[in-house]
Amino acid sequence: MFDYSSSQPGHFYAVGVGPGSKDLLTLRAVRLIESADVIIAPRSRRADESLAMRAIQDHIRGQEVIDHVYAMERDEAKTLSTWMRMADLVVERCSAGRSVVQITLGDPLIYSTSCYLLGLLKERMDDSHVHVVPGISAFQAASCLFAEALTIQEDRVLLMPATDLAHVERALGECETLILYKAGRQIDALADLLDRKGLLQRACLACYAEQEGREFITRDLRSGGAGTHGYMATVIVHIGRRRWNNGD
Repeated sequence: MFDYSSSQPGHFYAVGVGPGSKDLLTLRAVRLIESADVIIAPRSRRADESLAMRAIQDHIRGQEVIDHVYAMERDEAKTLSTWMRMADLVVERCSAGRSVVQITLGDPLIYSTSCYLLGLLKERMDDSHVHVVPGISAFQAASCLFAEALTIQEDRVLLMPATDLAHVERALGECETLILYKAGRQIDALADLLDRKGLLQRACLACYAEQEGREFITRDLRSGGAGTHGYMATVIVHIGRRRWNNGD
């Protein structure tokens, strides 16, 4: 097992910092962040600050902090170009013997900025020098706010974006719990769909879960409307339970 007691020279770490609350950082994340030479803090061009950076602010000890501003565009070529430049920077710092931590909200492997960077670094660095540190994801934080189980026994859980309602409608018949990310702009249409399916009362909404001053939760998807809940809106639909028997 690799030693994660401190960040190592020439190594890269994609570190999940959880949903945004400072006390939901893992101990491993804190150790690596505090001992790193370089911290990369991704930030959307639309945002005034990095939410991930806000979560770790108490653990900055003079590390080089790189504010990585990226555009949230549905353009694969532009997105790849942006992350290729960041990969160049990581390789340069690691080749010079520095330890690099990229922080990201939630978990690095679930709809995360780290996903882009990890793929590029795997092509250019030794696998043993590229690490991922898990974090509490938005859907975990959201479900805890409602204190309702996501899955029991043989239940199926499906996680997907809410951006394509046709896909969402099909997914409702393929699982017992449906988790939808990026639901903010689709709330009205999503509420209509769930109402038609008789599932509106089985849905709940969490926006900016565990982010101080921004958190909003409700069991009424029609409270507010499209565009009022922001990008970080998670909808959880408890469709039902899958029957199971001993020996099946």
